[in-house]
Amino acid sequence: MEKENIAVGLDIGTTKIVAMIGKKNEYGKLEILGVGKSKSLGVARGVVNNITQTIQSIQQAILEAENNSGYKIKDVVVGIAGQHIRSIQHSDYISRSNPEEVIGGSDIDLLINQVHKLAMLPGEEIIHVLPQEFKIDGQSDIKEPIGMYGGRLESSFHVVVGQASSIRNVGRCIQSSGIELSGLTLEPLASSDAVLSQEEKEAGVALIDIGGGTTDLAIFKDGIIRHTAVIPFGGNVITDDIKEGCSIIEKQAELLKVKFGSAWPGENKDNEIVSIPGLRGREPKEISLKNLSKIINARVVEIIEQVFTEVRAYGHEDPRKKLIAGIVLTGGGAQLKHIKQLVEYITGMDTRIGYPNEHLAGNSDEEISSPLYATAVGLVMNSIENNTQSAVRMQAMGVPEKVTYFREPVIEAIVEAKEEVYVEPENVFQQNYTKEESTENKIRRSFFDKYVDKIKDFLDNAE
Repeated sequence: MEKENIAVGLDIGTTKIVAMIGKKNEYGKLEILGVGKSKSLGVARGVVNNITQTIQSIQQAILEAENNSGYKIKDVVVGIAGQHIRSIQHSDYISRSNPEEVIGGSDIDLLINQVHKLAMLPGEEIIHVLPQEFKIDGQSDIKEPIGMYGGRLESSFHVVVGQASSIRNVGRCIQSSGIELSGLTLEPLASSDAVLSQEEKEAGVALIDIGGGTTDLAIFKDGIIRHTAVIPFGGNVITDDIKEGCSIIEKQAELLKVKFGSAWPGENKDNEIVSIPGLRGREPKEISLKNLSKIINARVVEIIEQVFTEVRAYGHEDPRKKLIAGIVLTGGGAQLKHIKQLVEYITGMDTRIGYPNEHLAGNSDEEISSPLYATAVGLVMNSIENNTQSAVRMQAMGVPEKVTYFREPVIEAIVEAKEEVYVEPENVFQQNYTKEESTENKIRRSFFDKYVDKIKDFLDNAE
């Protein structure tokens, strides 16, 4: 029986943690097998600030996904975000000793490793090194250098940098939850995989992912990532403003925002009023929807203006860098009424709401197609690229197909059907790559292997 390529993504957000299990169907579309969702406790603005609470929330989401799908989760690809993320542009080159030999993967690896030696600020580490165009002996605009001849191999890179301690804290939470970390992906990159088409990436597009604690930005042009940024404001700040402005509790403020909130005050008439139950023994509060929209509008304008500053910093006004496909809004904040119109008004750019349904199988649950799950869907797609078996089918009886996992304590063993052979746990997570893999995937993968191993070593030594 052929091994199933089951992929698992884990989105550790500020408001929710989502564990998603999926696989590719026969049409190459993503079939979601199970989803687990829990309230995120212990995460603020995309950064873990309470390890114990985060572990509990992760375990709850994992358990729910396992129960929904009938699969036991072994390892996950995790999204990294937070206000500590920044990106830089960098160019580097290598001189090849034998220009008569064709350029191979080892030359690319050498160039990537050179970029990893860049001097960072204290406490910072490189998360992604994403190649843009290559240049061979002065010939520019080469997207796939493997198989070509040349003496000097040069490339421009988009380097994503983050705080080492924040990344290790995420690794610690996952390992303590009884699962392994198979990869790290910047969340706006995961969201872009889920909601953007290749045509949009070619034409030039800005993806704005409005989450609970942060707003993530990813800009693509000519099919290449050009700029990333994380703004430390999101939907939670809007909820806090409503709570303060209307003198109500947070739960009521969130409900008000979701059910009646609008980013465009002109849409509400003066006589539209909603009544909120008062606290014990107190009179109900009457809140004007127009005032509610004014509170929301003020904060959304601030968030969008900050994001648009980043778009301008990329150089959007330069005709060669123009983003023809405009803006795509995703994340939970994209569900706010009239936000599309407000973004178009502020930026003057075409805007649409990004749903992750383009890559999903036709029979997918409508809830999963919501912008809320864009990052989780993108992380599952990323896990599929890793070509690992991240979850195994639970067997009601008899010998398991491959692996049996017990979460507390975590026992890992492989049981073969014919004879009992116990394999060391680290061998379970070896990845097999195909020869036809693209340079971009090979680069991403080779780096992730090293990076994830580095985190594992750090966590083991920290015991």
